[in-house]
Amino acid sequence: MDTQMDKKRMVSILSNDNAQRYKYLLKEVVNLGEIWILTDEQGCVMLSTDEEDCVPIWPNKEFAELWATGDWQDCEPQAITLKKWHSHWTDGLADDELAIAVFPVPDQDGLVVYPDEFDYELTALGRKKLAG
Repeated sequence: MDTQMDKKRMVSILSNDNAQRYKYLLKEVVNLGEIWILTDEQGCVMLSTDEEDCVPIWPNKEFAELWATGDWQDCEPQAITLKKWHSHWTDGLADDELAIAVFPVPDQDGLVVYPDEFDYELTALGRKKLAG
């Protein structure tokens, strides 16, 4: 889904703390059915925090594009369906001992979570949505 987000709304979301952006990302991912990463010619972009090597993820293309500057200016946002995330990415990240940097913004790495924890949160929220 490629809908443009209102700039005012983007600024508001970007000003949220890590926990608020995490909640926002979970809701958006469940509603839209996709997670956004950045890729380059070598594959998925990664970042290192003080304690973990992470794959950064975003709730939509516009937020991922904000991160594609400096050393990452040649990176492209790529959507991963929620179905593919559950079937391939969760176990793949865990097997590679990688964490997830949830919704990093300029000057902040985002909340770091483990793939199984993130998958659990997505699944629980998805069930809630279905139960309505």
